[in-house]
Amino acid sequence: MEDRAQTLVRKMVPNIYQPYPVSVHGVKEETGDIKTFTLGFKDQEIQNRFTFRPGQFVLVSVFNCGEAPISICSSPTFSKGLQLSIKKMGLLTGEIHRYTEGDEVGLRGPYGNGFPLEQLCGHDLLFVGGGIGLAPLRSLIQYVLSKRSQFGGVTILYGARTPQDIVFKDDLAAWDKEEDVQVTTTVYRDNPTWKGEVGPVTRLLEKATISPSNTKAIICGHPAIISYVVFDLLKMGFAEEDIITTLERNMKCGVGKCGHCSIGSKFTCMHGPVFTYREIKTFPTGF
Repeated sequence: MEDRAQTLVRKMVPNIYQPYPVSVHGVKEETGDIKTFTLGFKDQEIQNRFTFRPGQFVLVSVFNCGEAPISICSSPTFSKGLQLSIKKMGLLTGEIHRYTEGDEVGLRGPYGNGFPLEQLCGHDLLFVGGGIGLAPLRSLIQYVLSKRSQFGGVTILYGARTPQDIVFKDDLAAWDKEEDVQVTTTVYRDNPTWKGEVGPVTRLLEKATISPSNTKAIICGHPAIISYVVFDLLKMGFAEEDIITTLERNMKCGVGKCGHCSIGSKFTCMHGPVFTYREIKTFPTGF
């Protein structure tokens, strides 16, 4: 028989093991294979109780397709539900890409540890993202900008393969207009209309004005991008604990039971997906 404390927790916090129905409130096409979905819980009580930290993820379920872990790309301060940016890669994500306003999926979570907000407060922040890796960073960036007085200067460096592959174009333009925020975007391959930087995102580090002693670096992207960025940040003088990133692993259950995302004694779905470089360098498989 559950005690009063357990009853209170059960009433206050949604069951993270149970999929809840959510409705699609809006769909925005970011690129040819990436869409951002705005979702809202059908149960308003669950909607009011659902909370998360930037960097956490949810498991999205589609009938007859299964489940997939997706990072939340909206801020906890976003008042219209939550947003997920989904890249079309297989059966489940392909099915979701067919969905329009009013369609429903299942959602459970949130899972993972999220970014260490308390450690970031009072510091300058450097965000380095590649491709769809900007999605979990977007959640934190939006959160930081909504609580601007708690953080220092913000530098955002973003890289995409081509101008057509740039995600969150409107957000990047809006962030660049914010006070004490610098945004630079680069592409690997340009086109005749592209007027920005060309080359890997690591080249942007050479031009950025950053003080490693008072800056926390937050990175997300392909593991190869992360490793190169970390290497350059260490050369610049960043401390290992001030380099924060996310790891991509084959997460399935979200609660550390299936073992798909194990890294030595750690589980990405529980102890991550956010880790400092100091933690990652002790892992047997690294990035």
